[in-house]
Amino acid sequence: MCDRGASHVKEDRNDAQRHGASRAGRSRRARTALAALSGLIAGFCALAVAELVSAVVRPEAGPVAAVGEAVIDRTPPALKDFAVRKFAAQDKLVLELGILVLLAVFAMAVGVLALRHRRTGSAAVLVFGAVGAVAAVGRPGGSPADALPSVVGAVVAAGVLYLLAGRLTPAPGPPPVAGEEYGTFDRRGFVIAATAAAAASAGAGLLGRRLTSSVQAGATASRHDLVLPEPDSAAPAVPAGADLRIRGLSPFFTPNKDFYRVDTALVVPHLDAGAWRLRIHGKGVVRPVTVGFHDLLRREIIERDITLACVSNEVGGPYIGNARWIGVRLADLLREAGVRPPSKGGPADQIVARSVDGMTIGTPVEAVMDGRDAMLALGMNGEPLPFAHGFPVRMVVPGLYGYVSACKWIKDIELTTFDAYDAYWVKRSWSQQAPVKTESRIDTPRPLASPKPGIVPVAGVAWAQHRGISRVEVRVDGGPWHPARLAAEDSRDTWRQWVWEWPATSGRHTLEVRATDGTGATQTGQRAGTVPNGATGWHSVEVEVS
Repeated sequence: MCDRGASHVKEDRNDAQRHGASRAGRSRRARTALAALSGLIAGFCALAVAELVSAVVRPEAGPVAAVGEAVIDRTPPALKDFAVRKFAAQDKLVLELGILVLLAVFAMAVGVLALRHRRTGSAAVLVFGAVGAVAAVGRPGGSPADALPSVVGAVVAAGVLYLLAGRLTPAPGPPPVAGEEYGTFDRRGFVIAATAAAAASAGAGLLGRRLTSSVQAGATASRHDLVLPEPDSAAPAVPAGADLRIRGLSPFFTPNKDFYRVDTALVVPHLDAGAWRLRIHGKGVVRPVTVGFHDLLRREIIERDITLACVSNEVGGPYIGNARWIGVRLADLLREAGVRPPSKGGPADQIVARSVDGMTIGTPVEAVMDGRDAMLALGMNGEPLPFAHGFPVRMVVPGLYGYVSACKWIKDIELTTFDAYDAYWVKRSWSQQAPVKTESRIDTPRPLASPKPGIVPVAGVAWAQHRGISRVEVRVDGGPWHPARLAAEDSRDTWRQWVWEWPATSGRHTLEVRATDGTGATQTGQRAGTVPNGATGWHSVEVEVS
């Protein structure tokens, strides 16, 4: 009997220990999960406070934007080109989401670290803030003040994490027996502190958004109130037949909302036209010039149809668009500053245009002053420039890829030489000079389309800005080339539509297109990537006729 009683007591004690261990395990898991939540709350707090501070400094100084643009700056050209092709206009959104996901993982890890080492966890938050500060200050055009959003956000977040981790620390006392750890940390205090921190962070973030909106309101109002002047030199009327109006074919003018956008700005600058200034200075400038937006409005205004193309455009790609631009001739301003092109003895052969976001773009002086309609554009397709396309002023130079000509949000023009200075993209393996190559694209039928046998219109666009298009040819399955019918030419600075009536037969077929420019040079069929100065090759489309 005594032996059986002792056995029951031992079993009861073992059961109690197992239950205690189970409860202790649940307690540890709960504390670990809450620690990870603490890290997320601290990270949210850092971003919210940083957004509030960046509204006072400048929106571009926020840590996500600063780190994101630093990533863009250091991304190899091939990878950057892949991102542009793969994600198109959503490439910046994908980058920002990726940064936020990594930040969330880091925040949870730091929260768990702070559970055992509060000071080390808080220090890790400060280190992350330092990374954001260095990225912000190190951006082209960055200033010491740009470090403030990341620094202030990190300091506040480190304090929040230290506080929350303290609420998860078990109360001091004698070592607990099995099961006593469960519920010993300050649950109520943690919930109160976490809720207060999250609510305060949300409030700071909303206030930051409101402040940013109020700062941008002036820029928005200046654009809304702007009435573009009637041009002194209007664009010729688009000839009848320039737009073939074929279903699936790109329209002759690209609507502003559909116009491609490729730049490095994660935060689109919003500039007040009234406060905008442009400085022209540098090598060979006899009379430095500073002009405001309204100074430009008082000058001779020109209007021109010009097609822009991005050097990142793959063969057959979408990064090209045609618009009617209104602005002032850049060459006139340069001449007033005493600038002479190299062909007339000028010492400078490069214009370095600087944007408010720190971008630098190098353009040949000769190209701007050779008589083409290079301009400081104020309007696009009958309205002031959209913010995403450079409001209030951007450069447009026919015949050159955008990375060597189309500076958006321009604020400074420096005359120098190509030997003395490499602009942003040149430092990243792209060519110093890049005239647009002769290219063509099939818009319809689309790849893997299934047209019916019979006459199928094969149509698209071809471009060779500042040289024009003289011929387009199409072939099927590697056979003979057939001349396409060209739409009427608007100008040699715009793309040109074309169509070929294909007598389609059943089966799988490959269509190819090539163009010949105004100089008689035919587009090469040799495939090359976009780096260093634009892709080459014939665009092809495979279809199944059935």
